[in-house]
Amino acid sequence: MQAVILAAGRGTRMKPLTDETPKPMLEVAGKSLLEHKFDALPEEVDEIILIVGYLANKIRERFGENYNGKHMCYVEQDILDGTMGALARAKDLLTDRFLVLNGDDIYAPQDIRVLAQSTEWTVLGLQRDDLTSAAKVVFGENRLVKDIIEASHHDGGSGFLSTGAFLLDTKIFDYPMIPKVPGSDEYGLPQTILASKQPLHLIEASYWIVITDPEDLVRAEVILKQV
Repeated sequence: MQAVILAAGRGTRMKPLTDETPKPMLEVAGKSLLEHKFDALPEEVDEIILIVGYLANKIRERFGENYNGKHMCYVEQDILDGTMGALARAKDLLTDRFLVLNGDDIYAPQDIRVLAQSTEWTVLGLQRDDLTSAAKVVFGENRLVKDIIEASHHDGGSGFLSTGAFLLDTKIFDYPMIPKVPGSDEYGLPQTILASKQPLHLIEASYWIVITDPEDLVRAEVILKQV
């Protein structure tokens, strides 16, 4: 099984920490954000495809072609054209079912293990009383997803946030890429999934740590000591 990790962004809100270090290489609890991701992957994942961009050479030099027995591939995202644009760069390398994870978030290993066992397209969502910080997952019976609404387009409230972690397969490339918002140069993975009309299931995360600014690194240290 393969895992695609989106790690091409510049991390501008993390400056000056990202002046010479790509954001996914910043450390929390003694290891990089990428290593937290790698270590959360279940045994059945034998290949990691890293979508890289900003300071990509530092990521390549650090991890090379192997991480704890998992083969490492690197794909350049030369233009930051959204999450679907990033995933499309890996199209020729993907063969069947695969995970998609954000390079600068921290996920619970048990959640990624359950996600990897899904046989249908699936998104990992976190239940929260306040949804203002991320995309909202709207779902119906049997937790079939009806919509994923960007943070700037919903009114908060309680429910499930999208963690940006998905289980998909290569059928996603049979459908046209959809802009994140109409007229945008960025193509959104959630928007493309929803436009495909393929069933998308929701499973619940036990925790999800988003790293947006330097203070989040401190907060993540505290959370990881408690889980």
